[in-house]
This record gives sequence, C-alpha cells and structure tokens, in this order.
Amino acid sequence: MRIVSAAEAVAQVASGEQIFLHGACATPALLLDALVARAPELYDVGIVHLHSEGPAPHLAPDMAGHFRHQALFIGANARTAIAEGRAVYIPTFLSDAPRLFERGVIPLDWAFVNVTRPDRHGFCSLGTSVDVALAAVRAARRVVAQLNTAMPRTLGDGAVHVSAIDMGVEVDAPPYEIAPSPLGEVERRIGERVAELVPEGATVQLGIGGIPSAVAAALGHHRELGIHSEMFTDAVVDLVERGVITGARKEINRGKLVAAFVMGTRRLYAFIDDNPMVEMRPADYTNDSAVIRRFRRMVAINSAVEIDLTGQVCADSIGHRLISGVGGQMDFIRGATLAEEGRAIIALPSTAAHDTRSRLVATLAPGAGVVTTRAHLETVVTEWGTAHLHGRSIPARARALIAIAHPAFREQLEREARELRIL
Repeated sequence: MRIVSAAEAVAQVASGEQIFLHGACATPALLLDALVARAPELYDVGIVHLHSEGPAPHLAPDMAGHFRHQALFIGANARTAIAEGRAVYIPTFLSDAPRLFERGVIPLDWAFVNVTRPDRHGFCSLGTSVDVALAAVRAARRVVAQLNTAMPRTLGDGAVHVSAIDMGVEVDAPPYEIAPSPLGEVERRIGERVAELVPEGATVQLGIGGIPSAVAAALGHHRELGIHSEMFTDAVVDLVERGVITGARKEINRGKLVAAFVMGTRRLYAFIDDNPMVEMRPADYTNDSAVIRRFRRMVAINSAVEIDLTGQVCADSIGHRLISGVGGQMDFIRGATLAEEGRAIIALPSTAAHDTRSRLVATLAPGAGVVTTRAHLETVVTEWGTAHLHGRSIPARARALIAIAHPAFREQLEREARELRIL
C-alpha cells in the first residue's frame, strides 16, 4: 500500500472503467470529490454502490456523460438522476448483491472504500458499512482506501489487510450522521401495535425511520431481545442501555448485535467502536433467509409505500417513479415466515399526502413495483389495527385490510373491491 494524496489516488482511473463506491454513512467523500474534479478528462466511468450519504457530486446534471451511476439501492440523493435517466437502477435482493461482484456480473476495476487506520496486525476495518463492500474489495482489480482516524473500528467480518489495498489516503473525517426521525402520533400507535406482536426473547430486524424508531420506543418493557438485521440505528443503543436487548436467547451469534451496516449519530458510532457485542457481517450472511430462519422467534419489521387488497406490497416506487429499492425486505420477510415461531410484519401509516390518499388500495398505482408478493405477505399493521393474512383467501385478505384502513377510505375501498370482484 502506498500513501498518496486523494488526487494521486484517482489519477489512474481511466474512461470506461468501473468503480465501486463504499456506501451509506461510509461514503468516501474525499475520494469522490477528487474523482469528480477530474470529470472534464473522463467519460463513461461507471460508479456502482448502494445508497450513499452526502451531496453526491457525481450525480449532478453536468456530470452526465462523464459518470454513469448504477444504483443497487436508490438513496434520496440519487432519485432525481434516476428519474431523469442520468442514472440507472439494478433491482437486486440485498442478500444477492455481493455475488454480483464475486461472479463478475458487475465487473469492478476499482473499489473506493472508507476504512480505519491499520491496526498493529495490518488490518483495517470497513467500519460502519460491511454489507457489499467486502465483496467489492475482494473482486476489484485495484483498491483505494481513505485511511480514516474518525471511522469506528468494528468487529466481525469486515477486516481488510493492507496487502489488499493499493493506495491509501490519510483522512480524519467522521462518517455522515443521520439524526433520529421525529415521532408523530401515528408512528407511536403503529409502534405500540407492532410491539404487541414481539414475544419475549425474540430476535428482531429493525430498519431506519419513524416507524422502526417508534417500535423501538414501544419495546421498553420487553426482555432478552436480540438483533439480527441488515442495519440498525441509535434506537438499538437505547434498548441495549436499558437492558432490553441482550441477545441472550439468540440461537446463533448469541449475545451479538449482528448487522451489515449502521446509520446514526456519533453516539451510535462511539457505541460500535471496538465493541465485542457488535458483529458486522456481509449482506449475504445477514440477509440469508437460511440464516434468518434459524432464529426461533424471528420478527422482521419492514414498511411499504402501498399495499393492494390482495396483499401485493410496493416498497420501491411511487407509481413509475423509483425511490428506493428491493433491499432486504424479501430476505427478511421470507426468513422470518419460515422461522419456527417467526413473524413477518409490514407496518405503514394508513394514509399519505396529508391524509388525502390511502396506502391500502384496491389496485397498485400504474408502474408500481411489487417487492413482496401476495404469497409472501403475512402480517400488516397500521395505526388502526393488525391484519393477519397468511393462508387467507383473497376476499378474506381484502376484508382484513379494509378493516385497518383509515376510516375515511373504507367505504370507497369496499366499493372498489366489489367492482373488481375481489369481494
């Protein structure tokens, strides 16, 4: 490994080559800025990553032609570029994403990552984001790393030896911070209903946003919960400190908080730093349904944009407009359903657009993507109630979903269901 400046590190990138960019809060901003500074002399450089945090200068309109972004998951900073055709989306289960690199389906000339400084054994840590980054480092022809004194050193399976790194750039730049989502009354009611479905000693998957935060807030009286999740936030730290999450009854990885990446504040990053309780693993482990189903009381909690009355779940688009991705929803829905006493939950507010539109609909919007099929959907929770759909007929599902829709839309939904002969 040679220690170089950011400009030197990106100087060898050639037009037509393809780069993996470390994602989420680990986005290596210094390397990305240096690369974008070379834009006038580059064309058709591929940049592939999961969602990234930060300003994403490679996605600016004037970068079209210089960089072609391929999103494995669409973050907020990529939505406009995707909508305008300046970037593209690659649908994939998060559990499958590492294999895209390993098998050369997405060939990589470079991997740009954000890691800790080497320890005395020569190992750097991928810190806040192992997910698909470890596979990318192993598959790329050349690896450039931000050697970051401010990156927390995480344990588990996210170590990269200096012998695998071609060039290192020394920086002191904390990972991007994500503030906790504010909780409204709707989120609190949903959180309380979901918490009622979580048994003592369960292993839980929690994501990011208002509803996962509300669920965490409502779990305060539970005991001996565990975490096996693609990601977690500050909300998990709260529950660990209150003695709610111990992992003591997990069937595997006992006592460990297992995740592929984390997103939160400096408090979270201080908590995970060199913490033996935290085990960061690649996404093909955390999201493997065969692993997930091994937890006897696995509870997976996910959300959605809308659900139709037959049980089709749209979670990655608003009509034709792509806003996120398949991610890990199906991985955990299926894994939790197959667990001996598992439960797969989709929790969402009953309305959108200031209560002017129902999220429970007779038919999905034109162009809406089905992330979770009607055969996979098990339990739906809104602020108005809980619908248990697994093994139920289409008419029975429709009645159950109408019953937990916002009261202002129930009559309309029933009328539309009869017109469609769902009822």
